[in-house]
Amino acid sequence: MRPSLETSDIVRTHQLEISGMSCATCSGTIEEAVGSLAGVGEVDANFATDEGTVAYDPEVVSLAEIYAAIEEAGYEPARESRTIEIGGMSCATCAETNERAIESVPGVLEASVNFAADEARVEYNPAGTDFETVYDAIEDAGYEPVRGDDEEERESAAQREMQKQWRLVIAGGVLTAPFVFVMAAMLGVGVLPETVLGLPVGWIEFALATLLMATLGREFLSGAWRALSKSRRANMDTLVAMGTSVGYVYSTAVLLGAITGGLYFEAVAFILWFITLGNWLEARSKAQASDALRTLLEMEAEEATIIDGDEERTVPLKEVAVSDLMKVRPGERVPTDGVVREGESAVDESMVTGESVPVEKAAGEEVIGSTINENGVLLVEATKVGSDTAIQGIVERVKEAQSRQPDIQRLVDKVSAYFVPAVIANAVLWAVVWALAPNALYGVSSALGAWIPVLEPVGGGPVAGGIPVSEFSMVVLASALLIACPCALGLATPAATMVGSTIAATNGVLFKGSDVLERARGIDAVVFDKTGTLTRGEMELTDVVPVRETETDGGEVASDGGLLAEPERDETAVLAAAASAESGSEHPLARAIVEGARTRGIALDDAEEFENVPGHGVRATVAGREVLVGNRKLMDENGIDPAPAAETMERLEREGKTAMLVASDGALVGVVAAADTVRESAKRTVAELGKRGLDVLMITGDNERTARAVAREVGIDEANVRAGVLPEDKADAVESIQAGDKRVMMVGDGVNDAPALTAAHIGVAVGSGTDVAIESADVTLMRDDPADVLKAIRISEATIRKVHQNLFWALAYNATLIPVASLGLLNPALAGLAMAGSSVSVMTNSLAFRAYDPHEDYRLLGRFR
Repeated sequence: MRPSLETSDIVRTHQLEISGMSCATCSGTIEEAVGSLAGVGEVDANFATDEGTVAYDPEVVSLAEIYAAIEEAGYEPARESRTIEIGGMSCATCAETNERAIESVPGVLEASVNFAADEARVEYNPAGTDFETVYDAIEDAGYEPVRGDDEEERESAAQREMQKQWRLVIAGGVLTAPFVFVMAAMLGVGVLPETVLGLPVGWIEFALATLLMATLGREFLSGAWRALSKSRRANMDTLVAMGTSVGYVYSTAVLLGAITGGLYFEAVAFILWFITLGNWLEARSKAQASDALRTLLEMEAEEATIIDGDEERTVPLKEVAVSDLMKVRPGERVPTDGVVREGESAVDESMVTGESVPVEKAAGEEVIGSTINENGVLLVEATKVGSDTAIQGIVERVKEAQSRQPDIQRLVDKVSAYFVPAVIANAVLWAVVWALAPNALYGVSSALGAWIPVLEPVGGGPVAGGIPVSEFSMVVLASALLIACPCALGLATPAATMVGSTIAATNGVLFKGSDVLERARGIDAVVFDKTGTLTRGEMELTDVVPVRETETDGGEVASDGGLLAEPERDETAVLAAAASAESGSEHPLARAIVEGARTRGIALDDAEEFENVPGHGVRATVAGREVLVGNRKLMDENGIDPAPAAETMERLEREGKTAMLVASDGALVGVVAAADTVRESAKRTVAELGKRGLDVLMITGDNERTARAVAREVGIDEANVRAGVLPEDKADAVESIQAGDKRVMMVGDGVNDAPALTAAHIGVAVGSGTDVAIESADVTLMRDDPADVLKAIRISEATIRKVHQNLFWALAYNATLIPVASLGLLNPALAGLAMAGSSVSVMTNSLAFRAYDPHEDYRLLGRFR
């Protein structure tokens, strides 16, 4: 019996696309899993159409929880993600407000907003989400979404915000300039006249300050009201709005004769202008931080030359389709991802991999769109176009990384949530305490001023010869509000991770999220898959050795039905049988055997009843004979004694070769062996990881002797080799290593590595690996070079160190200057300048990080290459 939603005021119904269903039982499983959730009403899953419908109460259960129930049941509800640029955000509170607004839209699963990047990453149900409603929700929250999907035809939110703030800086500067004379007179430089053109100076100050409050001040007043009305929160705008309003209202009251005291219109003016200038510098820094990704997209070719029969025609890039044959001349950019069909050339891939040395390309090799053809004409068949290209994938991956913040940011967000209310409470408290006990506090502040000569009570303090107590209390209130800078705290992490993830992308390392950036620095061990990771994965046939079960006293091999009559023919027969059986396999060893046979001109028979035995070998029927090619376990399981080939197998394995037994119709007939070349950088990478104090291990399905030979060559301790591990057992092997509280980074490239990559603390897929491995991994290396594992670790360490630097300065700033302002030792105008400078310093420190070269360890004061 389904729970009823009749008593609910809100009922949402969503259609879902669900993959993985194969029968009515699957439908029932999904219906049972989702229907068991509180707040869910009708559930209907149709395996024939791969669709489902669910009615639920969003106040009781979320769509994300429904998705989780379906996934836990073993099925995959369709989900997509999109990035939306948002203008008008000033701090972490704004980001939280937007997250809540977006997540309230039907169909949205999760929203992650990065105010440093002015972007929101939205994950949603593609069958039930109207993005116009998402844009409207953002606007209703008081912010400015960039509508539409055409990245090339729209400016970034940071660019638009920068231009808007620059206009305010110019207009505000014109209105603030006359107050320079007021400040100069206060410092004893010149004398301020009582009237100007017959108007009292006080009223001129009032008029200018009013214009400033109506222009620059309006930005902060509206931001404060938006935060209060939409989310019942206070933010940086609240502090600025309160601080300037206190000074403006107090000065106006003095001007009208309602109270006695001095005018602070000049402080209001400089506060507004300084902070607006800071906002412009901050927006400019944000734009610069995101320029690298935008520049990457702008590097795409605009046109492509298509070969159509005997004709060549030039078409816009968006018209290129998969399988089109493109002509790429020297100096031109490769229009889109593809495979070289004709020609040879060197291609500059530095924009993708960060490596400046061009890569030689020939027929059959892949090229990446937007890379530069250095010399020679290439004919390239397009394999990926549009959003599927590597460049688009890199940008999308980096945006996803920037939207997922590390754990340290979540802690900062919690602190920031209480920071502004605490600042307001502190300012009010000290203003009241100064009003009640000015003499006692003056003794403390004057003593501190004497100890630190640059500090002294504002206006001489609330004593004889100073300023009235009410005026001094107002100064303390305004200064204590304005000196606090939640922006610096909020920007510290996202600003650094924005730059760090971009550095990673431009150096061929893609992190799935900034949380991965954080985790990658805390690993204890690195586990490498052997084939395709430490080795090139390009096996080459090296040996074909005929054997038989018994030998004569003279050492000659006895006849076995004529199959091994002559040594030359025996090798040919063994290789022909093995290659014919392996012709149906895609395994690197199989390809090496088949290619070796074809190179030697051996004709192959068609393999019938082919069966791949995972981790063991293959079984096939060739020319009426059952042929087995594989390891000792495969022979044992089929009743074939591998002993006659034991010595040969051991010799080949000691040489680092992968040897496989060949049997025909139940009889052992020979051994074939292939060798894989160890990557040149593998030994250097293992040595460097060891210097860092990391354990380096190797997991492989290969046999013990071959695995140990490769381990010796690259410098891995033989005790750290796990050989003969079946594909389905690799994840268990990784988990057993992690069982001792070790945090493991697993590096692999194949389909059979995917579970291990997922099980590891950090999964790293090399770029030459399969899509499944890359999807399962936390980090993707664009090059198939294990040396880039070091890049990933270095970038992680450098980025988190930069985060810590930013947080230190932000916290030190607030912890030092809030007490100074509370003790009446800071002029409100200087407080506003310090507030602006704090967030700008964090962004500047983060932008300086762009010069970092991950080929070297990060040093705060060291040189960058």
